[in-house]
Amino acid sequence: MLEPWKQTLRSVLIAGITGILCYAPATAQQTTPKQEDPSLEIYRSSATRINDLVNTKLDVRFDYAKRYLYGKAWVTLKPHFYTTDSLTLDAKEMEIKQVELVKGGKNTPLKYTYDGSQLHIQLDRSYKAAESYTIYIDYISKPEEIKAQGSAAITDAKGLYFINPDGAEKDKPVQIWTQGETEANSVWFPTIDKTNQKTTEEISMTVDKKYVTLSNGKLVSQKNNADGTRTDTWKMDLPHAPYLFMMAVGDYAIVKDQWKGKEVNYYVEKAYAPYAKAIFGNTPEMLTFYSNLLGYEYPWVKYSQVVARDYVSGAMENTTATLHGDFVQKTSRELLDNNHYDEAVIAHELFHHWFGDLTTAESWSNLTLNESFADYSEYLWLSYKYGKDMADDHAYKAMKSYLQFTQYAGDRDLVRFHYHDKEDMFDAISYQKGGRILNMLRNVVGDSAFFKSLNVYLKTNAFKSAEAHQLRLAFEEVSGQDLNWFFNQWYFGQGYPVLDISSSYDATAKKVTVTVQQQQAGDKVYRLPVAIDIYANGKKQRHNVIIDSKVSTFTLPSASQPDLVNFDADKVLLAVKKENRDISTYVFQYSHAPQYLDRREAIEACLKEQAANAEARKVVLAALKDKFYGLRALTINGLKLDDPEMKAQALPVLRTLAEKDESSTVRAAALTQLGTLQDIQLTSLFETATKDSSYAAAGAALEALAALDLDKAYALGKQLEKDSRGALSTAIVAVYAKKGSENDIDFFAKTFNDASGQEKVDAAVLYLTILAKVDNTDAVLKGVEQIQKMAKLFNNKMINEGLAGMLLPIADSKAKQASIASADKKAGLLKQSDYMKKVAGELKN
Repeated sequence: MLEPWKQTLRSVLIAGITGILCYAPATAQQTTPKQEDPSLEIYRSSATRINDLVNTKLDVRFDYAKRYLYGKAWVTLKPHFYTTDSLTLDAKEMEIKQVELVKGGKNTPLKYTYDGSQLHIQLDRSYKAAESYTIYIDYISKPEEIKAQGSAAITDAKGLYFINPDGAEKDKPVQIWTQGETEANSVWFPTIDKTNQKTTEEISMTVDKKYVTLSNGKLVSQKNNADGTRTDTWKMDLPHAPYLFMMAVGDYAIVKDQWKGKEVNYYVEKAYAPYAKAIFGNTPEMLTFYSNLLGYEYPWVKYSQVVARDYVSGAMENTTATLHGDFVQKTSRELLDNNHYDEAVIAHELFHHWFGDLTTAESWSNLTLNESFADYSEYLWLSYKYGKDMADDHAYKAMKSYLQFTQYAGDRDLVRFHYHDKEDMFDAISYQKGGRILNMLRNVVGDSAFFKSLNVYLKTNAFKSAEAHQLRLAFEEVSGQDLNWFFNQWYFGQGYPVLDISSSYDATAKKVTVTVQQQQAGDKVYRLPVAIDIYANGKKQRHNVIIDSKVSTFTLPSASQPDLVNFDADKVLLAVKKENRDISTYVFQYSHAPQYLDRREAIEACLKEQAANAEARKVVLAALKDKFYGLRALTINGLKLDDPEMKAQALPVLRTLAEKDESSTVRAAALTQLGTLQDIQLTSLFETATKDSSYAAAGAALEALAALDLDKAYALGKQLEKDSRGALSTAIVAVYAKKGSENDIDFFAKTFNDASGQEKVDAAVLYLTILAKVDNTDAVLKGVEQIQKMAKLFNNKMINEGLAGMLLPIADSKAKQASIASADKKAGLLKQSDYMKKVAGELKN
């Protein structure tokens, strides 16, 4: 078990890093009052279109030492409607060398002013809407001079990133990559950096011959140069938004695939080339699935995916060239424990190529038109490929993420025209809440109408930008229904219903009365179409009702006392529900109601009663063999083995699950639960399980063994080091933290360096544990510096404060040790203490 401060730090990461894409319910929903933040008074409209981008041609080369891009741009535009004699381009922190009009085969200098953010150009004359013109700009991009802040979702806004440019970090590749969303691509090329602009594109990149390149569209030429460089030209013939432009340069392996004659390529670090198909190999099937589902075939010329080191987000849907953080690079053994999480990310970014890239939210206020669909695509793919249980589990966790988000950040409208900063739109509301709202809309109109409406929306708005009302109009055109009520309630409003549900049976009248009270704060009353299933006499009868008042009462027929009144039988409502019913109904529900959430609700209710109620205990024991691995693991984690009867009945099942279950998640959960018994008779089981093919299961076994025999666990850890990642590495360093010494510090550093995302913060916690024990000043300073770099990359205030809270007591301890240490050790200990305090102070600020 993690110590309390470690648990806090872990929960902070979950809230701070996976708040999107990447939580507990409550009835109180608060937002920041406008008077406390004047920026919330600003109406965030779509950008006014004075000039429209038509084509963007770039010629770029890179200065690794200075981290500069030397660029030439030819930007073709035309007035949107009104005649104009001027042009404003976004161009952040550039050195502008020339601005000229390209006309009649020659360039003519133009007058301009530049304020470090925008380039204001006086054209040679007034141009009408039908007249296009081309501007040539010679410039230098200096991304390291950008002061713009990122967000929880996209932690930096430099636009252009040089990774390990001098090659000083031996275990890190040299790379260049870009990140355009929200408006950071105008750091590396001048443009109108707004979502309601669309342009075709051509990019020529001059790079060292040893590197490969990737950009949007098709690679149309490669030219070797006399100086040992090569110029690659990528061309995009279909228009897309400027924030979706991308470049990547590096020593990548290109693993080739295809779909209907189109290139489908995977750019990975060479060590991961053998695993690229295991990581990305379902992409062609996804392309077929989404194309068929939407009735709109993937429209772009190719689809490539590239992995970037030190990426500032999770992944980015750059048109035809998605960029992923390096967390997706996994060996076959690591993938055993992934439970298709990374595959959901891959699906998410691909679906953006319809919702976001083809049809783009016309403003950041409408971001959910991009992100809610990408979020929901994860559900669609998991359901199709792995079954509805897995998809429902994914959706349930997404809903919980949104509900927990409201606890520390308050709630807001899904489509919101008032926000502090555009970066704030990237939250669990735009993503997870939006995805759950789409699922409810699907339930309201039915499957056929839902997907036909998406087809109409895409066809109507292809290669254009759109707002939420256009989505509504597409649904109304197909369904024939007025859906203003749904969009006003969910898209242009905030919050969620909090429902208290009770039922009673009148044997004389043979009627079931269901009462639903809406108990959310405030005056808002939700309209909620919902299904109620009544189970009686071995039959199920469905009743579709509409809740539309603070207290809604429904009287429904039933020939006998129901075994179960199943409210929200389709399990689609985005709501917090309290159902007032007996444990016997949950016992019945587990065996008879089919949905994942039916079974989950029953398991959770029965786990609470497992010691006191024999029927509940039977459900718990049955759930240990549930068909879905996630519910098996949930049940294992909730077992109360301090109850003698439960222990006696569950122990044989747990042993079997630990040894033989097909899911590594279940094996790991069973081993962890068995470890709580600290039973010496289980030693051989744990020892054997440390050789499990799953890192998660092997790690759980090692930690369980350590509680019984730390010396044996330490010795085994030494043997397992050579092939350890993820949970196994974490388990090894946890053992070393208890018994290890300065000699083990290299493994702590390696584990930390290899980890990403959640695992990296877990590794940081354990890294600090060993750094607190050792006297090697160089090793301690290096370790703290590594952790500080991680914190800068995550750029999350809560994580930084958590790390600072760990560093300060360690620093105090080092100072106390120094006060009694010998002269030769005192200086080193004080240096360690001072450095930790310095880093803690920087993290807090």
